[in-house]
Amino acid sequence: MQKLEERTERNTPTNASQVRSNCGLSLNSPEGRDSVADLKTSFNNSEENQPGNRGNTLLVVFVLNKDGKALIPCKPAKARHLLRQGKVKVISKNPFTIQWIYGSGTATQPITLGIDAGYSYIGFSATTEKQELISGEVKLRSDVSKKLTEKRMYRRGRRNKLWYREPRWNNRISTKKEGWLAPSIQHRLDSHIRLIEKIKSLLPISNIIVEVANFDTQKMQNPEISGMEYQQGELQGYEIREYLLEKWSRKCAYCGKSNTPLEIEHIIPKSRGGTNRVNNLTLSCEKCNKKKDKMTAEEFGYPEIQKKSNQPLKATAFMNIVRWKIVNQLGCNYTYGYTTKYNRIKLGLEKSHSNDAFVIANGNGQLRSTQYSINQIRRNNRCLQLNRKGFKPSIRRQKYNLQPYNLVKFNGQIMQVKGVHCKGTRIMLVNKKSVKIDDVELYQYAKGLQFLPIINGGVSLPQTR
Repeated sequence: MQKLEERTERNTPTNASQVRSNCGLSLNSPEGRDSVADLKTSFNNSEENQPGNRGNTLLVVFVLNKDGKALIPCKPAKARHLLRQGKVKVISKNPFTIQWIYGSGTATQPITLGIDAGYSYIGFSATTEKQELISGEVKLRSDVSKKLTEKRMYRRGRRNKLWYREPRWNNRISTKKEGWLAPSIQHRLDSHIRLIEKIKSLLPISNIIVEVANFDTQKMQNPEISGMEYQQGELQGYEIREYLLEKWSRKCAYCGKSNTPLEIEHIIPKSRGGTNRVNNLTLSCEKCNKKKDKMTAEEFGYPEIQKKSNQPLKATAFMNIVRWKIVNQLGCNYTYGYTTKYNRIKLGLEKSHSNDAFVIANGNGQLRSTQYSINQIRRNNRCLQLNRKGFKPSIRRQKYNLQPYNLVKFNGQIMQVKGVHCKGTRIMLVNKKSVKIDDVELYQYAKGLQFLPIINGGVSLPQTR
């Protein structure tokens, strides 16, 4: 296991408070407290919006007691006074969170958290009787399956070089413990739980409601299916290749050639979210298959073929597998999609994950809060450097202090790091500008869930003045 390099004084000041924190630099020092106390925060947007004054939305500052337990959030004005008086300290900037240095307050009130569970996005909203405290949506990672495929390829290459391989007869899914889920499904289930735990660490949640839904995947494919057809399925009496040969008249689906070797090909490539379902498979000659490459059939110029391929049912399968696992694991309440839709239309809200979550959380016209767009970021990049093609493999064993998606301060603006180069002496920002690492100042590490506020319909990074 690699030993990571210790942080230098440039990244962690000696006078910083030893508390759990995801923001760096001198936030807890006297100088940092004075600068943060003003809370003069604007956003990288043409229109300036001050905290607590953003039209009909509400911005709050999350508060923790001395023991780290969540309290009722306060307004930015009160947070400024408490910071000037030295009664609290800043422990996070996104979302902005302070913690009491003295005392252990217990001020709470009923707060309901609504979760719109999904395959690609999670909507969330926490409300009281009078106002919404936090809302937004999380974009889940979609590269887990691809990463596992790459890992399997590298592992197979390593094991093929061994003289002796241990028996693998007991390394099968059937021998795994009960309740085993595919890694991509397990990751999404864990992501829902982690999001809820994160919000519970910011707010004293008293009630959680999760939306569940029932899906019948075969009925979505064929509304007339019934009885024995459920057990027989689409491939009853066929092998996959023979079924495809009969379905496509033993011709290439693209050029129409016959009497030529045909290959099984994905209408929507797996790298683009396609599946191995038979309705996503077709036949093509070798020439068309190579020419199509990673394009979909529609991009390749055959939209009529793609119309024959029904929509992927990954999201439906996820809801069928995981919906009750979330409810049972949390021991929380649940609601159904048709109820959410009815209440959302009744309130006149447009369709979005955050609006659905607001309705799920018993929202009925309360003052809305500033929404957050949350990106899910890998905590560790285990493949630090790939082998150089045609050259001796170059392995970089050092992990630099700044990593992609970290937030840094440069010329008074908060920017995202795109990468590190020149052996860690320079960093590349998202605007494709390369700067010296000594000219930037760490603002926030990117780990797990990264909160970014949505201002005027767009995601903006905070900018200190």
